[in-house]
Amino acid sequence: MSTEDTFHPLGEEWEGELEEMLDETEYDTELGLEMARDAMRVTKGELSDAEFHERYHEDVLEEFDVDDRPTEAAWEEAKEADDEGLIERLADVDTEQERREVMKKMGAGAAAVGLGAWGTADNMAGEPEEPASVAAAQEDDDDEGTQWGMAIDLEHCDGCLSCVVACSQENNLDMGVNWMYIFHYEDEDAGNDPKLMVRPCQHCSDAPCAKVCPTTARHVRNSDGLVLTDYDVCIGCRYCQVACPYGVNYFQWDEPDVPMADLDTDHVYDANGDWVDSRAPRGVMSKCTMCPTRQDGGFGDDNQGTTACEQACPPGIIHFGDLNDPESEPNQFLEEAREDPEKPSSFRLLQDVGTNPNVIYVGHEPGSNANQISAEEARDRGLATAVSYDQIGLVDNRKTGNDEHDGLDGGTIGGGLSP
Repeated sequence: MSTEDTFHPLGEEWEGELEEMLDETEYDTELGLEMARDAMRVTKGELSDAEFHERYHEDVLEEFDVDDRPTEAAWEEAKEADDEGLIERLADVDTEQERREVMKKMGAGAAAVGLGAWGTADNMAGEPEEPASVAAAQEDDDDEGTQWGMAIDLEHCDGCLSCVVACSQENNLDMGVNWMYIFHYEDEDAGNDPKLMVRPCQHCSDAPCAKVCPTTARHVRNSDGLVLTDYDVCIGCRYCQVACPYGVNYFQWDEPDVPMADLDTDHVYDANGDWVDSRAPRGVMSKCTMCPTRQDGGFGDDNQGTTACEQACPPGIIHFGDLNDPESEPNQFLEEAREDPEKPSSFRLLQDVGTNPNVIYVGHEPGSNANQISAEEARDRGLATAVSYDQIGLVDNRKTGNDEHDGLDGGTIGGGLSP
């Protein structure tokens, strides 16, 4: 693979690992790579959503026997064939079970048009609009409703990993699966003092991982902008893992350490009745969720607008809230940072990719010469608070599984930060 052919922001080595990973699955490697490449072209504005969906519709149907992603042509065909008014009925359903029953009656028309992507009760008000571009529909709502996100103060993060532990405990994650991750790195362009980067899922408004999902298991929840995975719908093709610019996805290789019977059901199903929270079942993709069941009231009113990582952070560097609300905690923190001349500027990771991430950082932005270092090295070089994953009983393992499965080991967050 030549450098010119590399499409992934995390670089050629990371992309090569992804290709090897797909080769070990039952699904088409080239299709996954090409869809990921073009999904990022969509976020950069080089290709429209409609063109992207049309380009891969037949290939996805052939490979998966289903394509729940919306296409413009399929929408027109479904409207013409909808003699029973089933599309309009979708606007009135109250539960996920009812929605699926209506879609089942629609048969191939529902699958082709991709009503799974936007046919839920919280996504629709009245008759749905033409889904020529999911991103465009989201743009229309940018200034309305809720958009959960984070502002993270890198200047005061001490690397204690309390956020990582809290996330792991609340979500019953297996050893080595760390949805919240903290990197230690050096940057030649900013002196060689060791620095920290806190990396949850960025919950992008224009998420390439959702664009490539054939079943729409990976989706952007319209009610609040969270990027979630419906565990009941995910088929484990791992295309979302290839299309993610940030390297945040995990594949659940084996039966989870915590059985389903031991899970708190209030921390499993969201307000739509979809299984999108807590750890994933075997053969399914998972990642940071920003605690949707908390946001839906499953943990009580006091925990709405909070996350486990934020509550556990001793220095209080994680600010979670509604980015569309000027008075929210993250926006208040960002406003104070902007008014402080001694504060560094804010930034979003890989902003040039066009994913519109909903995590905003205040602190040093990794440059093109940034390189990851171990916690031990960071500590030896003056970052006294640096804690390793081994020290807190976790595993520093960004592979796609356990020791029996080779996978992604290394790679970080883009922006020049490489292993």
